[in-house]
Amino acid sequence: MSMRHAMKARRALTAVAITTGLALAVAGCGGDSGKQPSNPPASSAPKPGKEPDQKPKGTEATSPTNDAVLAEIKGGKFDATIKINSAVRDAGGFLTVSGKVSGAGRFWNPNTWSGDERELKANGASMAGASLVDRAGKKKYLVLRDTDGRCLCTQFTGGFKAGEEKPFFAQFPAPPAGTTKVDFQIADMPPASIEISEGQ
Repeated sequence: MSMRHAMKARRALTAVAITTGLALAVAGCGGDSGKQPSNPPASSAPKPGKEPDQKPKGTEATSPTNDAVLAEIKGGKFDATIKINSAVRDAGGFLTVSGKVSGAGRFWNPNTWSGDERELKANGASMAGASLVDRAGKKKYLVLRDTDGRCLCTQFTGGFKAGEEKPFFAQFPAPPAGTTKVDFQIADMPPASIEISEGQ
């Protein structure tokens, strides 16, 4: 074999080797060779037969939302407004009434709302004088208090500025389970009938 034929043969083999290598590289990069990924992405689609926002049964809250108004009371010497948002009976035997209190366009201090009892006078401007009346059961329930006479209720420290609104709560012994409505009253404000809801 002459030198010229040897060089041509070597060039041809080199070209074939390069072409084969490129073909294999392209085949390795393209496609997924039919294999599934080991961790497929989680699907955001809901499972068949179940709505995306569907809640399990029995998890709905039975107590009203803070936007609900069970009763609105206006009047008294302070020209105040009481909005009652909830009256929830819990499993421990308590009934908690909560809502918001606001007044007229001037400063005021509900110092007479603590009630007439000497023991409650130390509570100052508060919901200590509030009561619930179960007309069907002919019983009156007073705000709970500790051994020092402090009420389980809101104290309005500093009174109310003109147009100011403050949240309140007052806790009472719970009426019997069969009682679903009671009358809420405090000081010289007119009474209001409120519906009891069951808590957790």
